[in-house]
Amino acid sequence: MSGPARRVLPVGERALLVETGDGEEAGALHAELLRRRAAGVLPRVDEIVPAARTVLLDGLDDPRRFAQEIVSWVVPPLATCADNSVEIPVRYDGPDLAEVAALWQVTADEAVRIHSSLEFRVAFCGFAPGFGYLTGLPQRYAVPRRSTPRTAVPAGSLALAGPYTGVYPRSSPGGWQLVGTTDAVLWDPAREPAALLSPGTRVRFVPEGR
Repeated sequence: MSGPARRVLPVGERALLVETGDGEEAGALHAELLRRRAAGVLPRVDEIVPAARTVLLDGLDDPRRFAQEIVSWVVPPLATCADNSVEIPVRYDGPDLAEVAALWQVTADEAVRIHSSLEFRVAFCGFAPGFGYLTGLPQRYAVPRRSTPRTAVPAGSLALAGPYTGVYPRSSPGGWQLVGTTDAVLWDPAREPAALLSPGTRVRFVPEGR
């Protein structure tokens, strides 16, 4: 990822918002920022927060100088970045599995095989504590949100929407397509870290009971 694809915008007195070309570039930049911070070569920054196509850096001592530096960084492709990995056991028993399989023009068993064979990556977090937006679903398997959202989606629901996969960390309204359930605890304030999934984490879903 080369510098010209980035645009750096000031946010308040001590923060910068770095805009990138797409989610892959945002993920690669986020991984490079974490790598440099771990190596002790990144200027002091309090928070590094990735999103769909941006990375926010808050708590910089000299944001203007850092803005001039970051646009010239050469960032390795995301595939070369080393991240944490997590396997999540899943029962592919969601009420929308058959509908998703029909959209993919495959059987339900084949839909399970496709989804569980993929490696996902947490691009960013949001919506609720512990909820990660996972990329890795090929574009041909993107599915629309439900036309009528559910008023309550159970905690642990494995869901799809657009290009993303996610797991609901707690019961809440939602319009994603539900394809399975897991007993994994996505958010536990007594755990360190509280979130099972954080930006950069690579995730595989392991089928149970099929």
